[in-house]
Amino acid sequence: MKKKNKIILTVLLAVVALVALYVIGTAISIVAYSKVDETRVADCAIVLGAGVWDDEPSPVFTERINHAVLLYENGYVKKLIFTGGISEGDTLSEADVAKAYACEKGVPGEDILTETESHITQENINNAKKIMDENGIETALIVSDPLHMKRAMLMAKDYGIEAFSSPTKTSKYVSLKTKLPFLAREEFYFIGYKAYKIFFGTEKIW
Repeated sequence: MKKKNKIILTVLLAVVALVALYVIGTAISIVAYSKVDETRVADCAIVLGAGVWDDEPSPVFTERINHAVLLYENGYVKKLIFTGGISEGDTLSEADVAKAYACEKGVPGEDILTETESHITQENINNAKKIMDENGIETALIVSDPLHMKRAMLMAKDYGIEAFSSPTKTSKYVSLKTKLPFLAREEFYFIGYKAYKIFFGTEKIW
């Protein structure tokens, strides 16, 4: 009996060790990918939503929009696609607020496309892909905070977008106090998304 218990304990410890290694490895890969910048000429920039405060873009969202405006001004993209729906308590969608902000910065309204239904990253990407298809847009720069990029780019690939990583240069997540919770959140959702794909397959994503 003791030998059996020892075997069980050994197996459990091995499983815990493997899970711990996977979690640590995933965290390292997310941090490493945050430094990848593939900014190049593309047809559009897809800006992932990040909240609205009193009908104004949140500080995090503002930095994403600013980055996209710079991409447009410097000739990297011809169109901007802003994503994000209306959250509880808000009166305007994230995408509409972003468009108004970008227009104030000088981007012509006709060069801005919006999707106003999504509430999570997967929906941002899925709906942006539909807009790309409807408008004959083939390539995209994905714009978000650096630690968000690995998950966003994985989803972009899964949805068939020819995409390149263009993380913001001025993320509000700069201190260790703000980076660690964001990293933990990203790791949770990244692992959750990969598990989702295993159980439901890519046909469910499409």
